[in-house]
Amino acid sequence: MFRFSHPEYLYFLSLIPIIIGLFWFATILQKRAINRFGNLDILKQLMPEMSFKRGWLKTIIFTVAITLIIVGMAGPQFGSKLTEVKRKGIELIIALDVSNSMMAEDIQPNRLERAKQAISRLVDKLSDDRLGLIVFAGDAYIQLPITNDYISAKMFLSSINPGVVPKQGTAIGSAINLAASSFSPQSETSKVIVVLSDGENHEDDPVEAAKKAADQGIYVYAIGIGSPQGAPIPSSSSSDPQHSFWKDKDGNVVVSKLDEETLSKVAVAGNGKYIRATNAQFGLLPLFDDINKMQKTEMKEKIYSEYDDQFQYLFAIAFLLLLLDFLILERKNKWLTKLNLFGVNRR
Repeated sequence: MFRFSHPEYLYFLSLIPIIIGLFWFATILQKRAINRFGNLDILKQLMPEMSFKRGWLKTIIFTVAITLIIVGMAGPQFGSKLTEVKRKGIELIIALDVSNSMMAEDIQPNRLERAKQAISRLVDKLSDDRLGLIVFAGDAYIQLPITNDYISAKMFLSSINPGVVPKQGTAIGSAINLAASSFSPQSETSKVIVVLSDGENHEDDPVEAAKKAADQGIYVYAIGIGSPQGAPIPSSSSSDPQHSFWKDKDGNVVVSKLDEETLSKVAVAGNGKYIRATNAQFGLLPLFDDINKMQKTEMKEKIYSEYDDQFQYLFAIAFLLLLLDFLILERKNKWLTKLNLFGVNRR
């Protein structure tokens, strides 16, 4: 297992392009200064010791050394020992609707982005609970298998958009069925599915799927995203003030409305609760307070508990490169140019 103990130092890598840019700019200024005295090719013959290539070589060596130092400061580490740890928590799978209707803007900035923000804040509150993530539209897909790796959860979450699912639609039932089969087998801890959707189901029977999940001891909660009045669905970037909207075959603008009735039935059938999200209060954190009171059982897992530092190797290589950079002169060494190791006659 690899990690950085101080990843914040990696931001200094942004200095590397600046270093290269400054040297490139300095080289241009140097050439312009030489050109004021005459043709560069002719002047090179008068200054045989001058070398632009050596300057670039020194810059490359120096840049690589600085890069290694920065990465070393970030503290690269490799996990060296697996240890079994015991945690008490629940298993929670979030099923997130990524259909095109989730791009409607009756919840700001839009339904999907607002849901992702709320999930991110929820992940920050988790400690010993296990989390999984499913995305769905016309079909449902596992985005993240159930895990304690909250960093990966937030990373996968940030990349979610309607394009991650090839088939459009809203198959809430498929999402619930997939989530129900994705929990850890033979685990006795409480299991919860949270469906985040506008509820416009067109593919299957989500209420029946919620009933089957409840029969397995799984709680199904639902959060409705949107407004009953509805909103048009942008067909282009919302940052474009002139963006157009989806239209039906008759040329009318499609308005996506929140289907609270379906989502409420899903929550009731799944022995959970239904919460309607608004711009002021999304509903995930109050829901977490509710499910956090559920029975938590001991879960065992193996994690890397000891890490070996590797920065010393990077620092050693960087030191050798800096020493090499110091020894290489920007001018050609006239004594080395006269050295004839192989006895070749130069005329």
